[in-house]
Amino acid sequence: MPARIVLTYRDYDALPADGRRYELHDGELLVTAAPSVSHQRVVGRLFALLRQHVETHALGEVFVSPLDCILSETTVVQPDLIFLDSARSSLATARGIEGPPTLAVEIVSRSTAQVDRGAKLQLYARHGIAHYWIVDPAMPSIEAYTLTEGVFQMAARLGGTDRGPLPPFPSLTIAVPALVR
Repeated sequence: MPARIVLTYRDYDALPADGRRYELHDGELLVTAAPSVSHQRVVGRLFALLRQHVETHALGEVFVSPLDCILSETTVVQPDLIFLDSARSSLATARGIEGPPTLAVEIVSRSTAQVDRGAKLQLYARHGIAHYWIVDPAMPSIEAYTLTEGVFQMAARLGGTDRGPLPPFPSLTIAVPALVR
């Protein structure tokens, strides 16, 4: 059996700018197809909602993919949305977000659901991301996970026609139908 090659941020940074979405998961290179139009609509709506709330209340900053989130020398991800609370603002550098953001959001599709609900859930927990949302437009639903003693626990779930807050935004009402229409 051949030895496993572990890639680093340096290898990742040398990849061509060819329009593909690359990520490093514990040194293993993953490539995903460009997102669909419907995926990008959901990303755009959620970004606009979060950005307005975060800026209005001076909570920090919201970023939209593609943006490198460098969790270690062998783990670089590009969540669809990233929230950094004000206390973590120094993590935003010229290279990307260097360290665990406050919130990572993934919009799942058929091709990414298994990774987003499995490998990324574990990866994000292991690297100390405090909150993780999985948005599933097909259901439609938003699952909000909170890191507790190194493991993600589902803190809340909005589905169908539900409206309500999700951690870490207790004063923001999110309406699922408005995001996934």
